[in-house]
Amino acid sequence: MHYTHLEDYVQQFYTRLGITDPTLLHVEEVAFRMGLKVFYWPDKSQALFINGRHYIFLNENQSPQQQWQDFCHELSHVLLHTGDQFHMYPLFREYQEFKANNFMYHACIPTFMLEALSIHNHTEQTIKQVMQIFNVEYDFAYRRLTQYNNKQIMQRLHNMACLNMR
Repeated sequence: MHYTHLEDYVQQFYTRLGITDPTLLHVEEVAFRMGLKVFYWPDKSQALFINGRHYIFLNENQSPQQQWQDFCHELSHVLLHTGDQFHMYPLFREYQEFKANNFMYHACIPTFMLEALSIHNHTEQTIKQVMQIFNVEYDFAYRRLTQYNNKQIMQRLHNMACLNMR
């Protein structure tokens, strides 16, 4: 399978941290390996840059699955974005949020780890298996599997089209 730039980035990021197995995909482990401070508080989750350091604040009232999903969203801001969203144009803030949401799906359930599981459908049983393995919510697992399977279908169609053009 050909990887997108984002899929390559996520694989390289986790590999550099020594995270190549889904059992290591959780807030404390990723934060520890990055040297990133994470705090739990009653407000909404967010990433902050203070005195030259990044911090992630997660809502303490959320489930562990929601906290992991939020962590990966905020991690995108830490890794890929600069600037204070409170002082940027609304459309640029919206763009950053869109990118962070896309990153979140790939960071919570990396393609290279999905491939290792040899998943080729998204039946109820498969969705629940992915939920358990990657510690995400049902709707999250469903959407990520839909992305993954759609990409596989598109690559097969592309490969067939290339063969027919010969």
